Amino acid sequence: MSLEQEEEAQPGRLLGGSDAGAYFVEPNVRFWINERQVHPGPGAESIENLRQLLCTNEDASRSALEDQRIQEAWKRSLSTVHPDSSNLIPNLFRPAAFLPFMVPAVFFSMMPPKGIASMILPKVYLYAYLTAFSIINGNRSYTCHPLERSFLGVAAFASSSFIGLIPNFIQMRFSLNTFFMKRIVPAAVHGQVSGMNVFTSRSLETTKGIAVMDKEGHVLGHSKIAGQKAIRETTVSRGVLLGTSALIPEVFTVFFKRTPFSRTNAGSLWIWKLACTVASMGLMLPISFSLFPQVGRIQCSQLEEDIQSLTEETELFYHRGL
Repeated sequence: MSLEQEEEAQPGRLLGGSDAGAYFVEPNVRFWINERQVHPGPGAESIENLRQLLCTNEDASRSALEDQRIQEAWKRSLSTVHPDSSNLIPNLFRPAAFLPFMVPAVFFSMMPPKGIASMILPKVYLYAYLTAFSIINGNRSYTCHPLERSFLGVAAFASSSFIGLIPNFIQMRFSLNTFFMKRIVPAAVHGQVSGMNVFTSRSLETTKGIAVMDKEGHVLGHSKIAGQKAIRETTVSRGVLLGTSALIPEVFTVFFKRTPFSRTNAGSLWIWKLACTVASMGLMLPISFSLFPQVGRIQCSQLEEDIQSLTEETELFYHRGL
């Protein structure tokens, strides 16, 4: 089943829709424009009722935000509902699921290769999940055939997996065991390929354009320039997240191996490295997600002329995606 079909198959399509006329009533977008906040915590049950509450309280993002029920409604809506399609995000690809799914992928993909299977499987798992996460959480304000998005997903997964394996093949072929080749190069490639994965899997946003909105959330048109900016920001965010999360455990592991404790407890090395991976990714995840706002701002003068002619506002907004 394609990603487009999976999205349509989600039970209980929520308020709003993918048509342009529905954007100005989408609660998530209006919240981000007014409050300039990024994803809060994980979602929970009764999302439909909470979304109804938000839509019936027009000033919820301002005057009623202090009310505990409204706060909980915003928290669950922002973390479980896609702001472009108003569909539920699958549980496995919500922001709260990113850390538990990515920690083992990063940990095993940075382990010294001991065979073809141990080298390939972690990379396949890593980039398969990254590709699906990027597509599902990307901008969905444009229309395209499901096969287009599926083809890009396959291309992003295949190219990322192949390039990500190059440092491992080099190590196995030439037996290069220096710190630079074993630690630094794989971590750097890890970050670069992760960013490339975002760029490839979401490249339709640069060719079809994404919706740009005024401060009230009304869609003025679709801009390829805004799409390029959204992908560029997300590419940097993803590269910083996974590149740093892969590098920090490798550096700290070198120092840990020199301690007397590690010499007398061989198994403690992998426990230490896993703990460092969890800690570094747990620290970098909120940092990378907050590098750029979820709803970005762009000067109207930088956009296409047909969009500039539709408004007198100097600043417009777009959904960046994750």
